[in-house]
Amino acid sequence: MEFRQYLASNHKLEWPYPIKYGEETRVDADVLVIGGGLAGSFAAISATAAGARVIIADKAPIVRSGSAGPGIDHWSRCNTNPCAAYAPDEMLEVNPPDPYSAAHVNYIAMNEAWACAKELESYGLVIRDENDEYAGAAYRDPETKLMFAYDYAAKDVLRLKGGEQLKPILYREMKRIGVEMYERVFVTKLLTEGGRSGGRVIGATGFSTRTGEFFVFNAKSTVMATANPVRLWAFASENIGSGAHEYDPHLDGDGNVMAWDAGAKLMMMERSHSGSGGRRYPSYMTGNSDNTWYGCIMVDADGKEIPWVDRDGKRLNTFDERIARAPGQRYWSPGGAKNPYRIRGPHSIADLEERILSGEYKLPFFADMTRMSDTERRGIFGLMLGAEGKTKIPVVETLTNAGFDPERDMLMANVLHPKYAGIPSEPYWDVKTAGVNGPNIRETSFLNYGGLLVDWDLRSSLKGLYAAGNQIAGASGASVAASTGRYAGRAAAAWAEACKAASPAETQIAAEKERVYAYARRDKGYGWKEIQIGLCRIMQDYCGDIKSKEVLEMGLWWLDSIRENELARAMAANPHELGRILGCTVRLAVNEIIIRQCLARESSSEALGFARSDFPRDGDADGQHLVISRRDGTTLVERVPFDYCASEGTPRECYAKHSRL
Repeated sequence: MEFRQYLASNHKLEWPYPIKYGEETRVDADVLVIGGGLAGSFAAISATAAGARVIIADKAPIVRSGSAGPGIDHWSRCNTNPCAAYAPDEMLEVNPPDPYSAAHVNYIAMNEAWACAKELESYGLVIRDENDEYAGAAYRDPETKLMFAYDYAAKDVLRLKGGEQLKPILYREMKRIGVEMYERVFVTKLLTEGGRSGGRVIGATGFSTRTGEFFVFNAKSTVMATANPVRLWAFASENIGSGAHEYDPHLDGDGNVMAWDAGAKLMMMERSHSGSGGRRYPSYMTGNSDNTWYGCIMVDADGKEIPWVDRDGKRLNTFDERIARAPGQRYWSPGGAKNPYRIRGPHSIADLEERILSGEYKLPFFADMTRMSDTERRGIFGLMLGAEGKTKIPVVETLTNAGFDPERDMLMANVLHPKYAGIPSEPYWDVKTAGVNGPNIRETSFLNYGGLLVDWDLRSSLKGLYAAGNQIAGASGASVAASTGRYAGRAAAAWAEACKAASPAETQIAAEKERVYAYARRDKGYGWKEIQIGLCRIMQDYCGDIKSKEVLEMGLWWLDSIRENELARAMAANPHELGRILGCTVRLAVNEIIIRQCLARESSSEALGFARSDFPRDGDADGQHLVISRRDGTTLVERVPFDYCASEGTPRECYAKHSRL
């Protein structure tokens, strides 16, 4: 007997909410925000401040939804804060943008990240060391009491003292200003004018994962803020819980799929990197010296310190040297040897693998905070780990309650093959190398993944549809999410003010209701987990490290097979399971988008972590992005230059023209 049938027969539980399948509620607004995470919350607040009536919908409780729900420890691109060494235009000169990181989006963030931090402070978030707990720290400015991370001289990356309260504070602010919030509502489809593919976006449909009630949101403009998909190659929830590192494990790829179905343009969806799959440890709970742990002293099994060097290979003997710039260097970024020479920060010795194999250094390695100054030790274990997503309770509180004391104890690093035992010991940070426990299963890129192609208004290729946060191709990071949400909210409100409302096509709504409720009408069939795991296996086998035309086409065949067989026979016993099943339909569709973009890219790309055995030439030098879209069932492919937004003028001119400030 199938396990679900056994539970239904022997341990029947009544669903605790009234079932309202087929019942419909219609809501009108000026601006609809899909996704209530950091980007969506800022978009809703910004659009409301601009005078728009705003609705925000999220399939989770908004108070903690999204990747920033558990907290944020640092806030980058604050180039307009009073301590910053470089203003936005100067930073473009000091650190020219990576072509795969949406240059205009990052410029927007450099101009607005500090403003977002100040808004958060006005809502009640603690961003300064007001009580002088870290007085005297090298990363603290005594006048403003702001604290900074990484390149202490640049002072453009804030350490947020109260970052774990970020989402509850935004939630309270949205309630205060009257944003209409629809929680636990799974948004399923964008509505377009006349129901046409490629038409103006005029709202969306969704349903409650508690009651099954159907919603029709009619809006003049829409901001898509559902971030990028995760766990497409590995599910493994029973092994490691979320299995999604910093990201919200519920990120299915909803926004990309809804936009794709409506005819919007996407790019960089082929970007991925090799990861650790189901073998990952909880985020930051093993000793390392990167990202949140940056600069931590690492020692081998005999207590011998692992050397660090600067970008020129000069040995760095003290912690102060590890946070300093190399001679002639104007700025550095964490990531070490993986970064371009101009911004290559301090990092471990390049030949560490050989030295381990020769016996000079013994595994395992340990993070040794006992040798660090008090302020630097507390800066990592109390400040950064106390605020970063998924770390305050599972890492700091768990270790502390177990007796761990960073003043006297060391924390063991992941026991890796010497090839992957370098520092940083979490190579997810680099899209070109392996994951935490060595190469295993691919993941969507941690930094600058694919998504919607947007212009200087953060408008997609469809009228009325805007994007924010990791929904945008090449965007990543908390401060970018907040900045683009703030910016896109203003743009969406301006569009809504200038245009007339349009009524949705009833045929489009009826077809979507039929699709959604089909799974709830069956009393037997496949469960969502079996389908989810099957989809992951297809991606492992047919969209893995090395790709080719034949293998990718087999992947499409298998996706069609699941769509026509297992998914066509899937059933949902309650509205929650209905949401999970529809999440599988989203994942199947986003897998198809990825594979189609992989087929369209007839070259390899080191920067994108993309290798094709039948097209080994690296196409990065071509200077073009590959853009795909679908209209009336046909996949369209085009190419745009890396600087596709540069034709309007300089970044400063474009920002002044489009920022609406």
